[in-house]
Amino acid sequence: MSTGPNAEQIEYWNACAGPRWIAADLHLARMLAPLDGPLMERAAALPGERVLDVGCGTGQSAARLAARVGSDGAVLGVDVSAPMLARARMRASELSLVHLDFTEADAQLHGFDPGSFDLVFSRFGVMFFAQPTAAFANLAAATRAGGRLTFACWRGFAENAWVSASLAAMSRHIEVPPPPAAGAPGPFAFADADRVRALLTAAGWRDVALEPVDARLPIGTDVDDAVRFATEVGPTATPLREAEPAARDAALADMREAYGAALGDDGVGYPGAIWLVTAAR
Repeated sequence: MSTGPNAEQIEYWNACAGPRWIAADLHLARMLAPLDGPLMERAAALPGERVLDVGCGTGQSAARLAARVGSDGAVLGVDVSAPMLARARMRASELSLVHLDFTEADAQLHGFDPGSFDLVFSRFGVMFFAQPTAAFANLAAATRAGGRLTFACWRGFAENAWVSASLAAMSRHIEVPPPPAAGAPGPFAFADADRVRALLTAAGWRDVALEPVDARLPIGTDVDDAVRFATEVGPTATPLREAEPAARDAALADMREAYGAALGDDGVGYPGAIWLVTAAR
């Protein structure tokens, strides 16, 4: 049993979410691809730099960062999910990225070497801290003077139809979990820009900036693929899995109808809305 302030998240990402996200690894890569370019551009990792990837998951972004910093640099991916890190290490080996390493740790508490990173980076991995100010203070201590922070986080639930549309269709037949309290750990914890600025400033970061980025996110190559994704990953997966068969079938029928209306040349797609957050040490 995990202990510490993030014990619940650690348990969730090891026992439940991690294996599901590994199974959906390629699907998630396609879905998030429209956001990768802007995020990497803001991060601007340079040859020879030392980069920390927080909540690195299966190592998709860490591998891109390693390619950017080259063999004279180094990338360390940190995550609490042992299954996802196993996939990340496999990815690094497949790509012969010997300057890419991973460690299983809680970034809020881990004792990083002080001032050891030029860049702290995260793609949707920093919204789950129980004590975000303490977590970002720990990351600031690990960053050299003049170093920088770049991360992507989701804006508000209502702005992200890639998840809200699926839940709305499902909710006609299955009770959906109530939304978490504003600011509670979870995908939309950093929706409030003023809160993000305040907690980063309190944690020792300066020049905090948030840039809104919007993109159409392909959640499936076709309707069947979108339905598979909804049943395997994300907020619809558990309610669908636990529902009575008749309610589940009715919910899936309504979701299919909604996905059909969102089908385009790039597959089934919905708006996604994020903040690109940057700061300096």
